[in-house]
Order: sequence, then structure tokens, then C-alpha cells
Amino acid sequence: MGYRNLGECVRDLERRGDLVRIDLELDPDLEIGAVQRRVYKTAGPALLFTRVRGCAFPMLGNLFGTRERLRFLFRDTLDAVQRFVDLKRDPLSLFRHPLDALHIPNHALHLFPRMVKCGPVLAGRTSISRLPMLKSWPGDGGAFITLPQVYSESPEQPGWRHSNMGMYRVQLSGGEYLPDAEVGIHYQIQRGIAAHHAEAIRLGVPLRVNIFIGGPPALTVAAVMPLPEGMPELAFAGLLGGRRVRMVKRPGMLPVPAEADFCITGVIEPGRVLPEGPFGDHIGYYSLRHDFPVIRVENVFHRDGAIWPFTTVGRPPQEDSEFGAFIHELTGPLIPSVIPGVRTVHAVDAAGVHALLLAVGSERYVPYEPGKRPMELLTLANAILGQGQLSLAKFLFIAAGEDAPSLEARDVTSMFRHVLERADWRRDLHFQTCTTIDTLDYTGTGLNQGSKVVIPVAGPPVRDLPTSLPAGLRFPEGFGEPRVCLPGILGVNGPECGEYLECAAADIAGFCSFYNEKDPICSFPLIVIVDDSEFVARTLGNFLWVAFTRSNPAADLYGIGAFFRDKHWGCRGPLVMDARAKPHHAPVLQDDPAIERRVDQLGAPGGPLHGII
Repeated sequence: MGYRNLGECVRDLERRGDLVRIDLELDPDLEIGAVQRRVYKTAGPALLFTRVRGCAFPMLGNLFGTRERLRFLFRDTLDAVQRFVDLKRDPLSLFRHPLDALHIPNHALHLFPRMVKCGPVLAGRTSISRLPMLKSWPGDGGAFITLPQVYSESPEQPGWRHSNMGMYRVQLSGGEYLPDAEVGIHYQIQRGIAAHHAEAIRLGVPLRVNIFIGGPPALTVAAVMPLPEGMPELAFAGLLGGRRVRMVKRPGMLPVPAEADFCITGVIEPGRVLPEGPFGDHIGYYSLRHDFPVIRVENVFHRDGAIWPFTTVGRPPQEDSEFGAFIHELTGPLIPSVIPGVRTVHAVDAAGVHALLLAVGSERYVPYEPGKRPMELLTLANAILGQGQLSLAKFLFIAAGEDAPSLEARDVTSMFRHVLERADWRRDLHFQTCTTIDTLDYTGTGLNQGSKVVIPVAGPPVRDLPTSLPAGLRFPEGFGEPRVCLPGILGVNGPECGEYLECAAADIAGFCSFYNEKDPICSFPLIVIVDDSEFVARTLGNFLWVAFTRSNPAADLYGIGAFFRDKHWGCRGPLVMDARAKPHHAPVLQDDPAIERRVDQLGAPGGPLHGII
């Protein structure tokens, strides 16, 4: 059986030697978050901060910081989850392997929450200002809850069967919120709460919400799961946790997990918004201040011995990267059943998750023709971009799996090599303009606004990819310092980008027109203009982060020998990507040097993290 509550989990990890108590008083304002990030980088243990400055509640960090620990936490239920995934993917497996299905009814019972009249979560009351005030980055606009489970129900169809429980960040302090009376909630597009909020606005009624913190780890993981339409997160939490989720239901209140550590209850009033943020986000930049809904706080409950779990996010990889990898382990096998013809899809974490998708599919439309070009791949690409959060992608590279049966979308280097060996830039660039992108992405034309490009490839290679600089390279004034980032990809320093539209037109278009298609630089199918080519070429992660978090396809892709034909844009020479920082981009996250020095001291001989960081 899984853990009943978070306290059981903490004690189990401590017995296993996979949790460290830090009994020194540390500050939730920057210091505790910096410790958590540092320990995550070393694949270190979970951290229990027992003396939190200005707060009576202990804080738990890095709980989900390694894949191995995630698997350990759910060791008793992963097989059951896998059985359900296999059944969804292949219903006939029930008849082919009947013995494997014997325990399915018992596990299926865990999908149904059990309503109770009372629970430990309601034992105590406190106020917002007495909660741990975690501030992760120097430029954050206040303290935030970073592992919240925000619960809402359909106003038109109340009840847990039409509920949503998502991880939408909650701002506790700062800004224009009334202290102890209001908190801010930030949810991105394509999130489940939006449908409930839209219903409430249409009906002209407040949307009641509960914010759960802590409880059994399965609740936290369920809050970030991209579940199929119609499957409540509470049901998945029961399946993953190995027991029915006990929910306290009282008149006039939404249900509350009996074993949660904290619960904030309140309502989102129609039309009430305030500036939320800034917040150091999971793509490595600040998300800036924007108007978002406000929750009017009614109650703050907590259990006896409550523990406040938290994480911090930043440039990937971070602890939330482990969530993504774990989710892929659980749900990746479902992709072919959800989108027939697609073998696998990989959201590239290092590129900011939603910025870049790599996919392997099939190309079977005209198997009798001797030549091969992308056709079915375009159909599959449209289907991928119609799936929930995958619709937020800016770049989708999709390859025909039959051209390389061993090709894996998660092997990023091999995928880039495969695509660049085959791409025909005259044909294989398919743009969507004036569309939606991730709320946290500031490369577009406005909040949630930007563009996409699909790059499908099929058939044999059409070029060899250079791996070193050719002789005779030349550059226009202001450009230089070439570096090979990956086979076939050249990074080139460009001038600092000033006024974006003028700068892009003058500099990058001028760069492209400087060359003819026979120039030595044209042996590279992809040229990326950057601010620091040495940094970009240093690691694969650096290349992915810069190239795909600093470019908007429709605005920032150029080409040598570019042309329009029947409203289709392409180029006869290399594709040129402008991945410089632009004036409208959000600031990059940077550590506070003084805080980092204090963290260093914790890792010195005699410190609680000696040998860990």
C-alpha cells in the first residue's frame, strides 16, 4: 500500500537514509530555495528544514528530486498503473493475459474517493502570513506556493467526477493583495481550471476553490498529470497512491483530502484580477507581472505536525524535470493509441518543455511511389498539436520511423542529425502564425501569442553534415566567432539586438543576403545567430535552451536564398535562426552571490550538507 500521508513518507525516507534533516535556522527568503536547487544538482536526498525563520512549520524540499526516489515512493503501485495503461492501449490484452488482470478490480476500487465527515487536515487553523513565505529568486514579486494542488469543480455539474486538481502557482504576498485576505492564482492556457472558471463567469457566480498542500505524494503527482478528458486527478491519485483518497465533505464546502497537511479555502470572484508576479519560472526566465484572478481567502486549515512541501524552478533541469520524465514513463506507451501512426513524442525539457517537440511517426500514404516526401507526417503533426498541452509547442520536428527503425525521439542528438540530414528547406517548413504559445514564453507578439513551425522529414539523407569549420568562412560586419554546436548546426555571434523589428530586418536579413548558395557556410543546413557562440556550443543543454527559448518561428526564422511561392515560405540555402536576446524578452534568472556563499558554508566540513553539495 502507498503512503497514507506525508509524515509516513518522511519517516520512511529517513529510515532509508534518503532524507536529511537541517536543524540550522534558514530563511525561506531565497536561502532555502537555493539550498534545494543545489542539492538537486547533485542528485541528493530529500531535505527537511526543521527551523524555518519566521514560521513554525517545517519545510520539505527535493522530495521528487531523483527518478529513483520517485520510483521508490510509488514502488507498491507502479505495476498497477502499468496494467491500466496497457489495458487502455490494448484492451484485448485482458484476454491474452487473464492472470495479469485478476487484481484489476481491486486496484480499480482505488479510483473512487471515499467521502468522510472529518479528517486530520481540519485539526488546526492559521493565517496566510503564518505560512512559510518561500521566495525562490531575487526578482520574485513575493512568496509563492510552488507545489499547490488547486481543486475546483464544475459549477454546472458539481461533484468530484467533474473536478480538476492542477498545479497552478499561488502568490501569498507582495503586489496589491490584501494581506491574509487575498492570494493570487496564475494558471496557463490549456489548463483544466479554465473551463470551470469560464462556467462561473458565464453564470455570474464565484468559483469556489481549495488549495491543498502536502498529503500523500500521489496527490502532488496527480496534480501535474496530463490525464485523459473525463478522468479526475483524484481518481488517479488513488490509483497511484494504492488507496482510496479520503475526502472530508462538509456542507457548503468543497471536499478536502483528509490527510493533506494544509488547505486554503476561498473563492474567485467574477471579474476580480490583480497583477501577479514576477516569478522565476521553469524555463529559466522571469514570468512578468500580468493580471490574473484573485482568490478571496476564507479559511487556512492545517493538520497537527503539518509539513510544507515545496520546490523551486528555474532553467532546466530542475526538480520538476523529474516529474516530466516520470510522467513519460507512465504515459508514453499510450501515445500510439491516442494518435495512431505516432510512435513516440518527446517534449525536450532543456528547451523549456513546451518550446520543442520531437516525434517519430509513420509515412504510409503512398507506399507504392519510389520517392518519399512528408505527407502523413503532416497529418500526424496536426494531431499532435491538437493534444492538450502539446498544442503549446513552437517547434515540432517529426521524422518517419521506417527510415530509421531504431530512432528514438528522446535521443535528441540523433533526432537532430536525422532531421538535418533529410530536411529540404524549400518544402519542409510549415508555419502557423498568430496562434497560441505557452503563457511563460515571451518570444512572441504578446502574452500567449506567437507562432509554430512543423518540420517533417521522410526519405533517405540528402546531405552529409559538417562537424568542423570549413575553410573560407566569411562574415558580414558585426557577425563572427563561429562554433559548431552539433553536426550540421553552426552558432555565430551577432550584434546586440536593439529595437527588435528594425534590428531583425536590418541585421539578419542582411546576414542572409551577404551569401550565395555556393558559399562555404552553406554546408551547414542550420545557422543559429546568438549572443555568445562559445556558451551555446559548450553543451547540448546550452544550445537547446538558447535556440528554442529565444526564438519565435514566424519572426525569427530566415534563410539564405529565401523565397515565397503560393504563400509558402522556404529557402534554397541554410535555415537561419535568430536566437539572440530581444528587448521584449523576460530577464534571465540569476543566483544571488551572497546567498550562494551561505549555501557553500552548509557544504563545508561540519555543515549539514557536507559530502552532499
